[in-house]
Amino acid sequence: MTILYDEGQQAIATESRRVLEARIGKDALLPLLESVGDYHHPFWETAKEQGWTALALPESDGGLGLGLVELGLIAHQAGRSISGAPFLTSSFGVAKAIELYGSDAQKAQWLPALASGEIVGVIAFAAGPDTLPARPDMTFADDRLDGTGRGVSGGLAADVAVVLADGQGMPVLALVDLKGVDRTPVPSFDNSRCVANLNFSAAPAETLAVGTSAHDAALHILALQAVVTAHEQTGGAEVLMEIARDYALTRRAFGQPIGAFQSVKHRIAELYGLVELARANCIHAAAREGAADFVTAAAAARLSATEAYDTAARDCVQIHGGIGVTWEIGLHLHMRRARSLAIEQGSSLFWEDVLVDRLTGGAA
Repeated sequence: MTILYDEGQQAIATESRRVLEARIGKDALLPLLESVGDYHHPFWETAKEQGWTALALPESDGGLGLGLVELGLIAHQAGRSISGAPFLTSSFGVAKAIELYGSDAQKAQWLPALASGEIVGVIAFAAGPDTLPARPDMTFADDRLDGTGRGVSGGLAADVAVVLADGQGMPVLALVDLKGVDRTPVPSFDNSRCVANLNFSAAPAETLAVGTSAHDAALHILALQAVVTAHEQTGGAEVLMEIARDYALTRRAFGQPIGAFQSVKHRIAELYGLVELARANCIHAAAREGAADFVTAAAAARLSATEAYDTAARDCVQIHGGIGVTWEIGLHLHMRRARSLAIEQGSSLFWEDVLVDRLTGGAA
């Protein structure tokens, strides 16, 4: 496809924006910052009600048979509204892992419930600062999983996880039911992400992939999630650019709108360039799903979207001046989310390495 949406896709974007703007506001999101383990339930109920949880899954598995482009449109609008839960991305990652690498029995057991939003899935690949370790911390033997999945976004509310573990010297991609698994809440500056350490002790688990294919599969799932996250980041950057523009046109200093000053107008113009570059990269990456260069495109989208959202969050606060850092105006919600999303699905350093490896032929 081109980097333009067709009529049907534009309709998805318009309707999802209308619904989210009507149901999500900062007054509902601010209290979540002061509690650990809670999320914005109306957002998740809306996602299930609208069928967004099923959007990119096959019809045979209870999905709607659309793709990453359409899911990206929803994520973009969720980013604009600061969605109060991470499950749209994490459940999608788990569902795709099962769809691509699971057995027929695993698909029948898990995919319909994930598609309906009845259950929540999470991905636990990282080992400390290593996003995709060659030697994972968790161990897998005799269909049992031991170890701790640290800092798992959505972990406090999840029902099933896909884990990268060490299976007697080789990587294993494993599927584990989280019923009865001990969880340690991890307080953060963006508590609606429901971050937790998942503590596995001889937890029953099933194999999805083993060996080199397990590592490749994990990277592919991470890339799929990174594209969804990049859309969310781009949506956040876009709305911050608009907020900064509108404020610069109304706030006056020295007898004129502050938008007339070059230092302000240039910042907003630069934000526009960053947002449009990120948008184009996101659409391209989503359209390349299943192609040989998908991971390369995903890395580019992730890097440009992270830069756009981080820069927009910082510059929008600065354009507002002192009022920009107050609790009530809510710009810090975007600042917190920009920082959270910058490390979920791997940091910029990780994706820079992936991109360089792919472009120089260092990756398989």
